[in-house]
Formats: sequence, structure tokens, C-alpha cells
Amino acid sequence: MDLAQFKSANEPTESTDTFQRENSYTLDVAVTDSIMAKAGAMVAYTGNLSFTGQASAEGGIRGFLKEAATGEGTPIMSVDGDGHVYLADQEKKVQILELEAGESVTVNGEDILAFESELTYEISTIDSLAGSFAGGFTNVSLEGPGVVALTTHGDPLVLEPPVSTDPSATVAWSGTSPSVEVNKNLSDFVGQESGERFQMNFDDASGFVVVQPYEEHV
Repeated sequence: MDLAQFKSANEPTESTDTFQRENSYTLDVAVTDSIMAKAGAMVAYTGNLSFTGQASAEGGIRGFLKEAATGEGTPIMSVDGDGHVYLADQEKKVQILELEAGESVTVNGEDILAFESELTYEISTIDSLAGSFAGGFTNVSLEGPGVVALTTHGDPLVLEPPVSTDPSATVAWSGTSPSVEVNKNLSDFVGQESGERFQMNFDDASGFVVVQPYEEHV
């Protein structure tokens, strides 16, 4: 294609939605006041925007707390002003969820991309997993109404409980909570380190669990 065709095929599209995907890997957020986004996810912006890091609960923001066992965490930033911000995270696919009032979802901290600042959110760790994976295991629980964007390596698979999942491949869950099981008797595969094997067990059939074809924590 020529330059004009290339520009036309790949330029941002007009939309009335605050959150929209420009392609499978890039989120376009129309900021009119403030939104929250994963720190480091901005690839471009237009308009008059400012970016402020939020790495802790200081200033009244219940931000992504650093996990005590590893000293790691998933910091977020506040994007304020009027304009468009374009967000992406390591070529992961963007998924957009709209939460109604009373609906909630818990997302692995590695997989949060952005969410509306009106959402109620709380940060937590699963203690039995946090010290066992690189970068810790931090989750953010969000309650609507509002929109949240998360990312997945490849296409997600949504499963209904009862189901057991690999923590490293578990992206999010809603309407159910996990218990963690350790199986020390599973034989190690060739080339893997010896150690405990973990799985997350979800039993509440009223919810769902999102997994991806990729192990995030290695």
C-alpha cells in the first residue's frame, strides 16, 4: 500500500467510547478528567495530559502496594487532563470489561492495563503464592460501575467453576474466590527445578475464571 493507504488503515478511529481498542494490542482512552493506568504502559498521547506515579497508599490512593516478601510490585499512574492516551503492554492483547453497579472482578496485577478512576478498587496478595513467584503475586479487586482494561498473552479462555488453574496462567476471576493447593508429590518434568507445585481451585459455580496460554510468573 502507498503512504496514504497506510496512514488511513492504521490511524485512530473516532468513537464515543471512553475505552476502545485501536488494534488487538493498543488501548485508546479518551481522558476528560482522570483515569488510572499501569505505569510504563503509555506509548503515545495527544492533548494536555499529565502522568503521576502511584506506587503506594500515600495521598489517599490505595495503589499497588509493594509485596513484602519480594520487594516487587505493580505500580500504577494517574493520567489527568484532557486528551487521548494510547496504552500497550509487551504486545499483549487488550480486553475491555464494563462492570455494572455491584459487579466485580479480580485481576492479576501483571495484567491490569487501565481502569476508570470511579471504580472502587482494593489491592491484596495471596500469601501462599506471593513469595513463590518472581515479582510476587499481587491482585487488584475492582467493583463497578465502570470500565477496566486488562491484557492477556494470546486469546483468553473463560472457564466456569469448578475448575483448577495454574497460578502463572490465571489472569482474572469474578463471582468466585480461589483456594491454593500445594502438591509436593508431582514428579518434576525434565529440565525443571524441583519444588512445590501450586494450583488455584475455584469452586463457586456462579462465577468464572480467565486463563491465558502463557505462564506469567516464571
